[in-house]
Amino acid sequence: MSEPRFDAEGLFDDDYLYFFAEHLDARSDAEAEVVWQLLDLQPGMEVLDLACGHGRISNRLARRGCRVTGLDSSRLFLDRARQDADTLGVTVDYVHGDMRRLPWPDRFDRVVSWFTAFGYFSDPENQRVLVQAAAALKPGGKIALDLNNHTAVVRTYQTSTLVERNGDLLIDRHHLDVLTSTNVVNRTIIRDGRARSVPYFVRMFAFTELRDWMLAAGFTAVHALGADGTALTIDSRRMIVVAER
Repeated sequence: MSEPRFDAEGLFDDDYLYFFAEHLDARSDAEAEVVWQLLDLQPGMEVLDLACGHGRISNRLARRGCRVTGLDSSRLFLDRARQDADTLGVTVDYVHGDMRRLPWPDRFDRVVSWFTAFGYFSDPENQRVLVQAAAALKPGGKIALDLNNHTAVVRTYQTSTLVERNGDLLIDRHHLDVLTSTNVVNRTIIRDGRARSVPYFVRMFAFTELRDWMLAAGFTAVHALGADGTALTIDSRRMIVVAER
């Protein structure tokens, strides 16, 4: 079987912001509050937002007094993040880079990986991301990852989803690879009368598997919660995993 394709440049582009940014921004204050509480954040802490996207969490943590570094592979998203930081009157160090290669050993008090920003590589590379994240933390530092809850997703699996905005369409056709716990997606975007396709995939995890990966990467005391920090259940669409180095 051929490996699924991942067109990162085609996925994380202006169309993504067009269809999703407004909706996500409306949730960002509440999600930043969840991050703040779960990670016991305090003003002055050094925080790494891993795969920060267009900065919606980074900028809000900076507004609360954290010293934030946001790393992402999309220059377009980073430009948008910097613009929003200027609008909010905050300072964030936005860095273009690869989460598999982090140049900051023992630097951060906290690491954040939010809104399914983990699971876009092969298993060895995904494991390397966790090793890199652990190494970037100071001893005693904490990480929080917000992901799809594999158990709930497979129980209510949808083979297609649709987003519409101003007559433009974004259509995802899903295939669940049960042998690898990977959601393989072909995205079709119809905007301004033009259509294009973008392949991508996301690795999904049961908590026990991800817990073992994180322990092997150097984390300790790994535990899981549902959305907003509630108890994780079979019906929780989101899983938040919090661990300490």
